[in-house]
Amino acid sequence: MKPMTPWPYPCWIAHRGAGQLAPENTLAAFRLGARHGYRMFECDAKLSADGVAFLLHDATLERTTNGQGQAGDQPWAALARLDAGSWHSGPYAGEPLPTLQDLARFCLRQGHALNIEIKPTPGQESLTGRLVAEQAARWWAEQAASQPEQPTPLPPLLTSFQVAALAAAQAAAPALPRGLLLHEFWDGWQEAAQALGCTALVCHHPLWTQERIAQAHEQGWRALAYTVNQAERAQQLLDWGLDCVITDRVDQLGP
Repeated sequence: MKPMTPWPYPCWIAHRGAGQLAPENTLAAFRLGARHGYRMFECDAKLSADGVAFLLHDATLERTTNGQGQAGDQPWAALARLDAGSWHSGPYAGEPLPTLQDLARFCLRQGHALNIEIKPTPGQESLTGRLVAEQAARWWAEQAASQPEQPTPLPPLLTSFQVAALAAAQAAAPALPRGLLLHEFWDGWQEAAQALGCTALVCHHPLWTQERIAQAHEQGWRALAYTVNQAERAQQLLDWGLDCVITDRVDQLGP
């Protein structure tokens, strides 16, 4: 049995800010999640054509903005002008896409923890992993240095489904904790998680059983589950020893 690293993160993580109550991956969503008592957030980060890390889940723009086409093909100046709120509801019309640095500043200012999912445009896995890790490490180090009398901010947890992205993040900022995202248990996932120096496994919640959570802990990995939106399932997973629940239902579950 391998010892687990200390795990100072909150048990409850707000998915993409406030799940479905506000337009996902916008600052409005993270502010709303905080108003519901959440102190840790999950976001999706990718790169613009000119290398700016920004928040968006999909590879394309149509679902959550008024833009069109591959998001990573556009420069940040064009992406910054998009409306990322009207698709959700009228009160959020005009809400912009935030940069990852915008969200980092919000979390560091408020003392919130952050799970950054590295969500690269296809073909940019290594570049995205490297730049996101380098920038996140720098921002958190600058915050700690600027306020030495304050508690050191919790480092961001970097996660991804893409092994190449996590490998690049590991090389760029080895001190930042990493987690492998799994929608299924594919051949070789355990060896990959070990080689990546992962501290966590972040699994689609139906994958977790009590036995699998115990096995993860035996290997030194923390067990996280996405996206858990039913109270009964969340309680079952926590009773089995799950470390963190990622949820959309910030209005009904968690703090």
